[in-house]
Amino acid sequence: MQVDDLVLVSVDDHVVEPPHLFEGRLSAKAAERAPFIETQANGREVWMFEGAALPNVGLNAVAGRVPEEYGVDPLAFSEMRPGCYDIDERVKDMDRDGIQAQLCFPSLPGFAGSTFFAMEDKELAHACVQAWNDFAIDEWCAAYPDRQIPLAILPYWDVELSTREVERVAAKGARAVSCDEMPHSAGLPS
Repeated sequence: MQVDDLVLVSVDDHVVEPPHLFEGRLSAKAAERAPFIETQANGREVWMFEGAALPNVGLNAVAGRVPEEYGVDPLAFSEMRPGCYDIDERVKDMDRDGIQAQLCFPSLPGFAGSTFFAMEDKELAHACVQAWNDFAIDEWCAAYPDRQIPLAILPYWDVELSTREVERVAAKGARAVSCDEMPHSAGLPS
């Protein structure tokens, strides 16, 4: 077998959510409190949510950079390789790397949606989970269904909501969910 005969599928990639992620995906009430991109005085762009900057765009957006050029600080979108947040550019990068398909985990919500789990307002948190899933499935993956494997996050603080979300996203084409690997550390059953 030659390396050119292999079909490469990456199952541990990440998407850097674009600034428009929540636009049109939340009720008017929820949209007022949704995460948004803010440009800081130093030119860095960060997601702001509930009065705090979320550290989400660091090591997950260093494609094309040498190690001396990156750290864990957030970057402006203009400093990132467009394939980090633009699906058309991502597929071009996949073609250059010989990757047939990929599964992308979230950045903004944290692994498995931990950012939303930590919110006190669980109604808003649930709406944000669904908005992220709709973006991932209906926009990111739907643009290239033969190249992107739909993955969803769950409102894992509530078993019934999680069950309904699994059913909802499965009907939309999701084939994987990201789960908290240590639910007991968050006070949940193992």
